[in-house]
Amino acid sequence: MGERISGKEVAEQVRARVGAAVATLPAAPALAVVLVGEDPASQVYVRNKVRQTEEAGMRSLHHHLPADATQAEVEALISDLNHDADVDGILLQLPLPKGLDEQKAIECIAPAKDVDGLTEASAGRLVLGKDGLRPCTPTGCVILAKSVLGDDLSGKNVVVIGRSILVGKPAALLFLAEHCTVTIAHSRTKDLEALCRTADILVPAVGRPQMVKGDWVKPGAVLIDVGINRIDAPEKGKGKTRLVGDADFASCEAVAGHITPVPGGVGPMTIACLLRNTVIAACYRRGWDIPQNLG
Repeated sequence: MGERISGKEVAEQVRARVGAAVATLPAAPALAVVLVGEDPASQVYVRNKVRQTEEAGMRSLHHHLPADATQAEVEALISDLNHDADVDGILLQLPLPKGLDEQKAIECIAPAKDVDGLTEASAGRLVLGKDGLRPCTPTGCVILAKSVLGDDLSGKNVVVIGRSILVGKPAALLFLAEHCTVTIAHSRTKDLEALCRTADILVPAVGRPQMVKGDWVKPGAVLIDVGINRIDAPEKGKGKTRLVGDADFASCEAVAGHITPVPGGVGPMTIACLLRNTVIAACYRRGWDIPQNLG
């Protein structure tokens, strides 16, 4: 039976290091969060981000545009934040309302303030191995793997299932930077099950509920499940649903050495890594040394 990796506990450790790092800085970094529309889930995420930013000793600036805001209005707000010397990081809460171009809006964010690590400039720096702001969820995956395997991941075989620009590709590059041997699998990969069984670290990130079965997992492997899918749960009552990952948790837990649950695994790491990125962005912009205790 595999040991469950508590993303909540690891995220708390990351946030504690962020708070300790902030306390050593000449001033408090500031994170600006932009919410467009009234999506209930996005509102919850934003409240959590605002609360955790302030708990870490940083300043949180919340900007809310109506659902009928135009592309020009969204981009104008981002431009204002780019030019605001007091703002260290900008987070555009996704998804945007229908009719707005998310990628175009993201590209308006100044790379130096791109704490989500989603702009083309940030992606380019990751590919080139240059210092920069890394995508939060993939960074969280690496931190979770290190939490059970130690800081040295050299030589580990990593299989990432999924090649999205949000998780799959950056996760592969981040593990490669840790001197792992990395394979990116996708819908056209031949004999996917056999490939997965070669992985010391298996990272499913495709958005297909319970796709990875226990017999796909190498005994003792670390399984970092990025998927979050809502499925019907008739056992909970008519019309009820539940969240599951891309891995069939019960069968995979019986084989893996360590496994992240869904929910409570990768999810909590995203905000923690966002806060960490905000500190890094502030240090880059303001010429401060990055605190050693940030990790």
